[in-house]
Amino acid sequence: MEKKSTFDLVSDDSDHKFHSHNIGGNCFRDTKSAVYKRIMKEWKILEKNLPDSIHVKAYERRIDLLRAVIIGAAGTPYHDGLFFFDIAFPEDYPHRPPKIHYISFGYRLNPNLYPNGFVCLSLLNTWSGKKCERWDPSTSTLLQVLVSIQALVLNEKPLYNEPAYRVLSRSLFDSKSRAYNGDVFVLTCYSVVCLIRKPPKNFEEFVKEHVRERGHVLLAACKEYANGRVRVGYYGYNSNNNTEVIKVTATFQKLLRSAYANMFKKFLECGASLEGFVAELEVEKQVKEKRSNGGKGIIKKAMGKIKQALGWKKEEKKKNNT
Repeated sequence: MEKKSTFDLVSDDSDHKFHSHNIGGNCFRDTKSAVYKRIMKEWKILEKNLPDSIHVKAYERRIDLLRAVIIGAAGTPYHDGLFFFDIAFPEDYPHRPPKIHYISFGYRLNPNLYPNGFVCLSLLNTWSGKKCERWDPSTSTLLQVLVSIQALVLNEKPLYNEPAYRVLSRSLFDSKSRAYNGDVFVLTCYSVVCLIRKPPKNFEEFVKEHVRERGHVLLAACKEYANGRVRVGYYGYNSNNNTEVIKVTATFQKLLRSAYANMFKKFLECGASLEGFVAELEVEKQVKEKRSNGGKGIIKKAMGKIKQALGWKKEEKKKNNT
């Protein structure tokens, strides 16, 4: 199979978060300016060094803008998900770090990624950190930012990105971390559905191709996680010899069934081959007990948005009015 290009030039920036920013900035058009030269250097670094799991598109007429997608890594609750970021270089770059906006669809699936798109990261100077962790105009690059988001933000145990949990012993919060990972995986699945419905410009075919290649993995993972055969995040990742019986909750199974059904439908629309899969998630053992935390957490906060995105809220209102 021919290797995909991880860095490309495109022309349409109309849906970019920072489309209306920096318009008229001469430094981005003057080929002799220090900013222009530095951005061209960034392009070369990205073109040469981007890993296969990060893809970036730059804009021919707006060199100050880029759009990146990070593919969730195996061994994390983000595996096989797609995470898009809109990027803008300031007019005094690199004296200030680039601006980064996460395309969230209103979901909070990481302590560092907010529903409004804010990205909290020391390297972007959006979080207080050690001097060595903050943006350094002489050495820091956009490539470092993207790799940091992939490795440090979209990681194996994202709950511990939250400072309140980071300062105490991790063993105290293992069960909470595992529950959080379950919630994160569900939201990752819903994010993929949203991306199919409204893909970022210039990545329409990329999203479809990703679903055709990896959609079956997300569906299979839903089945394994719902039946407690594999811990969330580890499907296909050092799980072949797993004999541990993993406790799952009725709420988690219900959420996975919903996510699975929506993905199955949308994956078929993308032309994915789903041989061996059925339209509804097969749960071998129904769990009746409720979640011990009373349904609190990021899922409860996000369910309203999920229902709205899927059109459920309108249906509920109609039922209540009849």
